[in-house]
Amino acid sequence: MTKRTKEILDKLDEVYTREYKCYLNHENPGQLLIATMLSAQCTDARVNIVTKDLFVKYPDMQAFAKADLKELEQDIKPTGFYHNKAKNIIGCAQRICQVYGGEVPRSLEDLVSLPGVGRKTANVIRGNIFHEPSVVVDTHVKRISKRLGFTKEEDPEKIEQDLMKVLPKEHWILYNIQIITFGRQICFARSPKCEECFLTEYCKEYKEKQKKSRKKL
Repeated sequence: MTKRTKEILDKLDEVYTREYKCYLNHENPGQLLIATMLSAQCTDARVNIVTKDLFVKYPDMQAFAKADLKELEQDIKPTGFYHNKAKNIIGCAQRICQVYGGEVPRSLEDLVSLPGVGRKTANVIRGNIFHEPSVVVDTHVKRISKRLGFTKEEDPEKIEQDLMKVLPKEHWILYNIQIITFGRQICFARSPKCEECFLTEYCKEYKEKQKKSRKKL
């Protein structure tokens, strides 16, 4: 780990707690899996509203596996893209029941074999449920990691590989959680609050803005 990387992680640790906090409400691995699938193109807050009743109606993987497609579509409609999400949720639950005895699998290979589960969702499960060192590349992590110069890539899997090289393994899932919080509070995609940011000295985008401002003067 470089001195620069350590300084960035130290500052994140100073501002944000080192405790793991998942923003998706859940009580077991299956619930987190379903909630993460629903979170695609949807806010965590809205997912939490939907899953409050959803997890009462469908208490386990067996219930989701037996769900009526049209009915489930209506149950999750507020999360958007509900046709594909409902289809994938039922298919995922059926495979978990048929192949894994109703229990969410642990390995990356097994998780990504499930319908509707990509590397991002798999790493959310591995990091938050099984405490396996995992890098979750969502929109915040992608945007801010590029601004911090940790990666130049656009493809999430390549960004994941870059972050695994520059960040210490024990900080992988913590970095995800801290950066997501940072992205929601300060480092927006548009009009980031640079005046409130504690990482401007490491931000390539901020430095470019400063250069352009000086040239205008």
